[in-house]
Amino acid sequence: MSDYSELDKKQDVHILHSMGYAQELERRMSSFSNFAVSFSIICILSGGINSLAQATAGAGGAAIGIGWPVGCFISLVFAIAMAQISSAYPTAGGLYHWGSILGNRFTGWLTAWFNLLGLVTVLGAINVGTYYFFMGSFGTTYLGLTDTTTVRIIFLVVITGAQALVNHMGIGLTAKLTDFSGYLIFASSIALAVVCLAAAPSYEVGRLFTFANYSGEAGGNVWPATSGTWVFLLGLLLPIYTITGYDASAHTSEETVKAAESVPRGMVASVLWSALFGYIMLCAFVLMLPNMDDAAKQGWNVFFWAMDSQVNPLVKDILYLAILVSQWLCGLATVTSVSRMIFAFSRDGGLPASKALSKVSPQYRTPVAAIWTGSILSVLFVWFTSLDFMKVGDTPVYTIVVSCTVIFLFFSFAIPITLGLFAWGTSKWDKMGPWNLGEGVFKLFAVLTVIAMVLIFILGIQPPNRAALYVTVGFLLLTAIVWFGFESRRFKGPPIGAEVAKRQAEIAAAEAAVGESGEH
Repeated sequence: MSDYSELDKKQDVHILHSMGYAQELERRMSSFSNFAVSFSIICILSGGINSLAQATAGAGGAAIGIGWPVGCFISLVFAIAMAQISSAYPTAGGLYHWGSILGNRFTGWLTAWFNLLGLVTVLGAINVGTYYFFMGSFGTTYLGLTDTTTVRIIFLVVITGAQALVNHMGIGLTAKLTDFSGYLIFASSIALAVVCLAAAPSYEVGRLFTFANYSGEAGGNVWPATSGTWVFLLGLLLPIYTITGYDASAHTSEETVKAAESVPRGMVASVLWSALFGYIMLCAFVLMLPNMDDAAKQGWNVFFWAMDSQVNPLVKDILYLAILVSQWLCGLATVTSVSRMIFAFSRDGGLPASKALSKVSPQYRTPVAAIWTGSILSVLFVWFTSLDFMKVGDTPVYTIVVSCTVIFLFFSFAIPITLGLFAWGTSKWDKMGPWNLGEGVFKLFAVLTVIAMVLIFILGIQPPNRAALYVTVGFLLLTAIVWFGFESRRFKGPPIGAEVAKRQAEIAAAEAAVGESGEH
C-alpha cells in the first residue's frame, strides 16, 4: 500500500477520534481487501449454489433469467444507501453507530441486536451450507460419511475453529486470504459457467425467460403449492439471500486505509460484481439442464444432479474443490464481520462481559474474545436447532431461524437508512463523507429501501417459513421489554457531542496499550 501516506493515516485516525474511538485495530486492509471481504461473504458460489432450488423448483428458468437481476437490484438499493452513510461514519460495527447517531440510543441498540443476531446465525447457516456441499461432493461419495447431527457438528467445529484461528492471528493474514478468495470466486464462477456451457445439450436461451410453476410436488416440495406470481416472487429470495453480507465493508472500516472512500466503494462494487458474475454462472447452469421439468423435481439436489449427469467426473471434482474452498473462505470473512460487530457494540457496553469482548490483543491487534465468542455461538446455534425435538409442526427450528436471519439483517440495514432519510441536513447529519450521492439520490434510494424491506419481510414469512413472523414479532416484544425494563437506564450508546471530547485521554491510553501512535 505504497499510496497510503502518513497524511492519509492521520486523516483516518482523526476521523475515528472525532467519533470518540481509539485506533486499536490495525489498518492493514487495502481498498481491494475491503471489497474482497464483502465479495467473499456474498460468495455466489455459496448462496448461489446451495439455495439454487428456490429458483429452479419455483418459477423455473425465468427465476434466474429475470428474477436474479430483479433480486440483485433490491440488494443494490440497500448497498447504495448504506454506502452514503458509511462514507460519513466509517467505524467498525457501522450499522450500530449509524442507528445511534442518526436516531437515538434505542434505535442504535435495536439495530445492533438485529445485526448481531443476524450475523451469528448467518455464520452458522453459511457453514452448514458448506457442510452439505461437502457431503454432496466428497463426504458421501469418497468418504462414506452419513449425515447425522454428530457428523454435522464435528464438521462445523473444525471449520469454524479454523476460521476463528485465522482471524485471531491478525487482519493481515485474513486480508490475504479474503483477497485470494475474491480472485478464486471470479475464476471459479467463470470456470463453472464455461463447463456448463460446454456440457449444455443445446443453447435454448428462451428457457431463461420462460415462466413455470413448480411449486408443490412438481418442484420436490421446495415451495408449497401456490400461484405462479407468488412462486416467482418467492424465487427472488435466491438473489436477495445470496447478495447480503456487504455490511462487512463497514465492519472493517477501522482496519481499512482511506476508509471514508474505500468502504462505500467496496460495498457497492461487491454487490455489482457478484450480481454480474452470479448471473453469468447461473444462466449457464440453467442452459446446461437436460430438462427443466426433471430438474425441478430434484428439489434441493438439483445442482449435484445436473453436474453428475452432464459433467466429466474429474472436471466436476476440480470445480467442487474450488467451490468448497470458496465456501470456507466465505465463512472466514463472516467471522471477521461478526467479531467486529461484537467488538464495536461491546466497547460501548452493549453486551454482557463487554469489557472482555472489547479487548484488543496487543500482539495480533484483533478482538480475540469477540472472534471466538461469535464463532462458538454460531456452532451452538446450529447444534441446538438441530436437535430432534426442535420443530414447529414439520418445519425444523433451524430453517425458521435462518429465514429470520435474513429478515433481521435487512432490518439492521433499513433502520439507519430510514433514519438517514429524515436526518439529512439536520444537526444529526450535517456533514457528508467524500462518497456523496447528493440529497435527492440518497433519499430516492432510502425510500426504495423501505419498499424493498416490506417486500423482503412479506416474502420471508411465507410458507414453509410462516413461523418466522412469530419469531420476529416475539423478538421485537422481547427487545421492548429488555429496553424499557433495563437498558434504557443503563446503556449510554456511542459517544456523541461533548462525550467525544471527554474520551480523548482514554483514547490515548487505549492506543498506547496496543502500541498504536495514532495522532499523538
